[in-house]
Amino acid sequence: MAKAKIRYKAVIANQSYTIIGQESSQHMDRVTKLVNQQLEDIRQLSPQISVEEAAILLGINALSDQLKKQEELLVLKEKVEELQEQAIKSLELENRLKRIEAIEIEAREVLERTGRGDVEIRNHMEAQNILNEERKRTIQQKSLKS
Repeated sequence: MAKAKIRYKAVIANQSYTIIGQESSQHMDRVTKLVNQQLEDIRQLSPQISVEEAAILLGINALSDQLKKQEELLVLKEKVEELQEQAIKSLELENRLKRIEAIEIEAREVLERTGRGDVEIRNHMEAQNILNEERKRTIQQKSLKS
């Protein structure tokens, strides 16, 4: 649902303006105050320029600042995307590590159960081989019983 239009009376450089928009009065008070401050700053730096020229310079400065902020926002969005991708990769690695740890635990249990508890498991491939051998042995035993 669209915000309601708000009429705001602003005094900028001693000139009254009615501004119609969707921002709150508090927001527009801050904008008006900032515009007047910046216009005054420009006029103090260049007292010979007119209010109109100062307003044009203020508009140029505002658009320049806006473009810089948009560029910064794009860079931040790219960084957020990179961080999200890294977080996903980190989670995937964490899940893989948990699976490897589970395989190693299960392989140690098999070794203990089969009386080979003194065998050292040096890596997850060895652990997987132990489990594969145990599964083959279990399948062979079942087929012999059938």
